[in-house]
Amino acid sequence: MATTGAPTARNVWTALIGGSIGNLIEWYDWFVYSTFSVYFASAFFPKGNPTAQLLNTAGIFAVGFFMRPVGGWLLGRLGDRKGRKAALTTSVTMMTASALLIAVAPTYAQVGYFGALVLLLARLLQGLSIGGEYAASAAYLSEASKPGKRGFFSSFQMVFMKVGQLFGLAMQIILQHSMSDHTLHSWGWRIPFVFGAFAAAGIYYMRRKMLETEAFDQDDTAGRERGTLRALFTYKREFLLVVGFSMGGTLCDYMYSTYMTKYLSNTAGLSKDTAALVSFCAIVVFIFLQPLAGALSDRIGRRPLLIFFGVTSTLGTVPLMTALRSVHGFGDALVLMVVGLVIITGYTSISGVVKTELFPTAVRTLGVALPYAIANALFGGSAEYVGLWFKHAGIESAFFWYASGCCAISLVVYIAMRETRNVAFFHRDRISEQVDA
Repeated sequence: MATTGAPTARNVWTALIGGSIGNLIEWYDWFVYSTFSVYFASAFFPKGNPTAQLLNTAGIFAVGFFMRPVGGWLLGRLGDRKGRKAALTTSVTMMTASALLIAVAPTYAQVGYFGALVLLLARLLQGLSIGGEYAASAAYLSEASKPGKRGFFSSFQMVFMKVGQLFGLAMQIILQHSMSDHTLHSWGWRIPFVFGAFAAAGIYYMRRKMLETEAFDQDDTAGRERGTLRALFTYKREFLLVVGFSMGGTLCDYMYSTYMTKYLSNTAGLSKDTAALVSFCAIVVFIFLQPLAGALSDRIGRRPLLIFFGVTSTLGTVPLMTALRSVHGFGDALVLMVVGLVIITGYTSISGVVKTELFPTAVRTLGVALPYAIANALFGGSAEYVGLWFKHAGIESAFFWYASGCCAISLVVYIAMRETRNVAFFHRDRISEQVDA
C-alpha cells in the first residue's frame, strides 16, 4: 500500500467501499437465482411437478456451493501470495461471466438438457468466485480498518451483501408489477442476470484502482510460505473453529434470506408479491442493525454477540418458524421475520472480522476462505434444498429442528473460543496482547 502510518478516514472509507461492493453483486446474483427460480425452473426441466422442478434448480444452487471450497483454496492462495486486490478483481471477473451465462442460457424446449448444463456451469463458476470473494473482502476490510474499529468497519461487508439482496428483491418486485406472470416465466427472468453481469463488470474497473493493504505489504513471511495449505494447517484448531463457528450462522442466514420468501409464499400462503415485500422491509431493518452490532462488538467483545446468537437461535428457531407458518398478513410476517434477523445479527455483523482475527497475515485469506467455504457448502448451500426436501416429504418442521441442532453445535464453539477483539494486525495498532481465554 502506498500510504504509511495510520490509515486516514478517507483511505478507510475508500477501502471499505472497494472491498465490500463485490459482496453486493455476490448476494444479488445468488439471491436472484433463488427467488427467480420459481419462474425459470420450468424453462430448464421437463413439465411435471412444480416442487420437483424447484428441487432440480435448488440442487444446482447447492452444487454451486460445493465449488466454494475449491474457489476458497484458489483465490485464498492468490490473496495471500499476490495480494487481496488480486483476489478481489479475479472474483468479480468470474461473477461477470457467470451472470452472463445464466442470462443467455437456452431453454429445455430449445436444446433439451443442454440448457440445464449451461446453468450448472454458470453456478459452478459462480461458486468458485464466491469461494474467494468473502474471504478476500473480509481480510481487506479488517486490515484497512482503523484500530479499535474493526468490528464496525467490517460489518459493512454484511451491509453490502444485504444491499445486494435488496436490489434482487427490488428487481423482483418491479418485474412482478410491470410484467405478466406469463412474460416472467417466458423471458423476463433473464433481466436480473443481465443487470448483474453489467454491474459486476463496473465493479471490476473500480477494483483495479484499489490500493493493497498495508498489512499485506509489510508482512515479512517468506513468499513460498504465504497462502499454502502446509502453512494453514499449522493452525488446525483455528481451521476447525471457523467451520464450527460458521455452521449454525450460515444456515440461519440462508434460511432467513433465500428460503424465507418461498416459505412465506409456499407454506404460509402469502402471495408472492406480499412475501417479497415482507422480505424487502425486514432486510432494510437488518442492514441498519449490522454497523450498530459491529460497533458494540468493538466495545464489549465479539463473544457476547456470538453467544447471544447461539442461545437465541438454538431455542428460538423452531417456535419462530412455526409461528411464521401461520401468519395471515404483511404485518405479522414482518414482525416475526425482523425478530429472526435480530437474532442472527449477533453472528452476521461480526462473522467476517472474527475469522480474520484468528489467522496471521500470511494465511489470513486462505484461513478464512477454505473452512468457511466448507461450512457453507455443507450447511449454507444445502439449506434451501434440505428445506424443500423436507417439505416435499411432508415434514417441513424437521428442517427447523435441524437448524436448531446446527446452532447448538456452534454455540459450544462460541463458548469455547477465545476473545479476538484485541488481536493486533500491526505493532503500532496493538491495543493489548492479552486476549480472553
